[in-house]
Amino acid sequence: MTRCRAALLALLTMVALSSATTAQAADEGPEQIVNGTFDTGTAPWWGTANVTLTVADGRLCADIPGGTANPWDVIIGQNDIPLVEGETYAYRFFASATPAKVGRALIQLPVDPWTQYLSAAPDMSVSGNSYSYTFTAPVSLPNSQVVFQLGGSAEPWRFCMDDVSLKGGAEPEVYEPDTGPRVRVNMVGYLPSGPKKATVVTTATTPLDWELKNAAKETVAQGRTTPRGVDSSSGQNVHTLDFGSFRKPGQDYTITADGETSRPFDIGADIYDQLPADALKFYYTQRSGIEILDSLRPGYGRPAGHVGVAPNLGDVEVPCQPGVCDYTLNVKGGWYDAGDHGKYVVNGGISVYQLMATYERDKAAFKDGQLNIPESGNGRPDILDEARWEQEFLLSMQVPDGKPFAGMAHHKIHDRNWTGLPLLPHLDPQPRELHPTSTAATLNLAATAAQAARLFAPYDAEFAARNLKAARKAWAAAKANPARYADPNDGTGGGPYNDDNVTDEFYWAAAELYITTGEKEFRDFVLASPHHTGDIWRERGFDWGNTAQLGRLDLATVPNGLPDRARVRQSVIEGAEKYLAIQKAHPYGLPYNPPDFDWGSSHLVLNNMVVMATAYDLTGQERYRAAVREGMDYILGRNALNQSYVTGYGEVASKNQHSRWYARQLDPALPNPPRGTLAGGPNSHIQDPLAQRLLRGCKPQFCYIDHIESWATNELTINWNAPLAWVSAFLADKSERSDCRVRYSARGSGTFTGQVVIENTGKRTVNGWTLRWSFLSGQRVRHGLGAALSQSGSVVTAKGHNQIKPGRSVTFGFLATNPWGPNPAPEVFHLNGDRCK
Repeated sequence: MTRCRAALLALLTMVALSSATTAQAADEGPEQIVNGTFDTGTAPWWGTANVTLTVADGRLCADIPGGTANPWDVIIGQNDIPLVEGETYAYRFFASATPAKVGRALIQLPVDPWTQYLSAAPDMSVSGNSYSYTFTAPVSLPNSQVVFQLGGSAEPWRFCMDDVSLKGGAEPEVYEPDTGPRVRVNMVGYLPSGPKKATVVTTATTPLDWELKNAAKETVAQGRTTPRGVDSSSGQNVHTLDFGSFRKPGQDYTITADGETSRPFDIGADIYDQLPADALKFYYTQRSGIEILDSLRPGYGRPAGHVGVAPNLGDVEVPCQPGVCDYTLNVKGGWYDAGDHGKYVVNGGISVYQLMATYERDKAAFKDGQLNIPESGNGRPDILDEARWEQEFLLSMQVPDGKPFAGMAHHKIHDRNWTGLPLLPHLDPQPRELHPTSTAATLNLAATAAQAARLFAPYDAEFAARNLKAARKAWAAAKANPARYADPNDGTGGGPYNDDNVTDEFYWAAAELYITTGEKEFRDFVLASPHHTGDIWRERGFDWGNTAQLGRLDLATVPNGLPDRARVRQSVIEGAEKYLAIQKAHPYGLPYNPPDFDWGSSHLVLNNMVVMATAYDLTGQERYRAAVREGMDYILGRNALNQSYVTGYGEVASKNQHSRWYARQLDPALPNPPRGTLAGGPNSHIQDPLAQRLLRGCKPQFCYIDHIESWATNELTINWNAPLAWVSAFLADKSERSDCRVRYSARGSGTFTGQVVIENTGKRTVNGWTLRWSFLSGQRVRHGLGAALSQSGSVVTAKGHNQIKPGRSVTFGFLATNPWGPNPAPEVFHLNGDRCK
């Protein structure tokens, strides 16, 4: 996640583009631009050596060369522009481009780090337009610079400008987001059997009538709203309405209340079917070190980034920062963390963990070929192939044997300095550096490598063994160096990801190692950790810096022999109850409601939903599943801004997330983020200058703007899409609870025999049956008795043609092998597609 941008450090705002110059402020200051009308030629304007400035038809014009990589490769500017701290300035100009282009209009510091006080991206036409912006100077400066960055085009083009003006005394621009109709719904839709609620923004304090209408505008349901008072997270007076009793599938439903009609939505069992794949497909286009094939992602193809091909200076032989180490590492591959080109072990750790956890929850739901990636067709589930791309990178960040801190993991690798937007990965010219090792990164490696060891065992025993070896080595190194913390000031060129409390990472890593190995050392560490019995369910959710929850969730759901496992499972249910209570109290149905919203609040909402979904898996109680379904409403449009935070989902959705290569807002030749990309969402701390200028004083839900330069509210990251994939897979799961009970027993170790008894606890005869379960790791069925058995990966399917009458049971057996590790009894069984109670 990008924490700061030197190129955007003091950016204040790009405000309104207009077709004509706005009215001047009544108390305008003097003109700061010299010769902005070009009546006396081009002086004192200057250009880089690759352009020649001329005056044509009273305008300054220049032929811009093609074949440049970066916006700053071609610049036209004027120096020595005085600014006064606290003064609000109106900046205006006319510009044209032949053919049409997007340029960069900046007012900035004239020397490194080129701090920008205004950054705008005028979309220039052939006929030309007038542009008007306002900004407030954060410093007094006698010699700021007005520049137009015009490089980065493959083809040559012609630029002209006129009437350039900069005057103080302007009125600060007031930002008013367009929130559309006051009836807020999940714009994707609702499941027929799930909860269906909407929120109405109104001044009314008594119940209002509402109507649900179908696509033909016929009223199909109606009722009265429930006043909820003023919502603290938005400052709005709101009502809620419930139309959950209406279950008829259909498209383009709307709700009308208080004279307003909602945006359209669907009701259908399939509304979430595509979202898990879209959320996971995001990772392929985030890959580093491989060409992204346009045949697999039309519109997103690009050359491989950071493979040692000029102008890249990485990642095949990356040195450390000066004084950190005396070796280089090949750390090619992995995922770019966010909208920059950095790769971070702690953020990569939680991301790859959640992808593997998504798979581990229901292994049968994920197939080979689902994600249309280069590895599709290799016989392994695509989700594991995608996770492996990142896990291989994490393994490569481990310090080699014989070197200081051997076994530990370097915290991160990224550019020496920040780069600007847009910039495709293969065009990044910055030197790359390994940063010091950290205990947090090392424990992330230990945890994910232990998890990968058991999940990849059925598919690639060698890769599984390599991960387990790395996990053990990382665990030992972390114990030997328990307090090597990332430097909070190491934020040039990439985010610091500093964390000075790693007791939670120790707990998570120990939990994963125990589940995978069953060994006493890790069991004892888990049982002794304060995180094992403490209340770890923060209202703000879990994230890369709070990982004890990951260990607790896996200990509760993945079969293991922990002696107090029943208490662990109960603690997850208690956490879910906490989030359920928050959700019930919130008029927008949010299971997250701190007084200030965090950076990446969207993914924290989703992580709280993961806990509620896990409670459903553990108990089968419908209220937890209903809570997850309702929680998704906020992500997809039932919120104060009346927009979806997932690109491509909903009539109005985020599409300008902060990214150097999904940068269509800055360069029409580049794409928007791919369908299924989650935006960070409201962030009360509005760290970026654009958000600071437009959103100051915002209520939590309003602290968001869908603009590429708002990296604090509108970033995309690998760890934000990970819970979107997990939750959407849960929502797409159509299995119900079945009236059956399964008793499983096994004897032996390396070679073992198993017996399975299926009991029909319902009232209807089961005519023919298919039973499915998953082994923990590399166990393999060799022979079945009394049923036809098959196996794919760790998923076993048993079929029988006989009846199971109510109150009766059938029994079958099998012979199997377990090459290594514990062999706990499976705990989840699906009979004819539904999960046994």
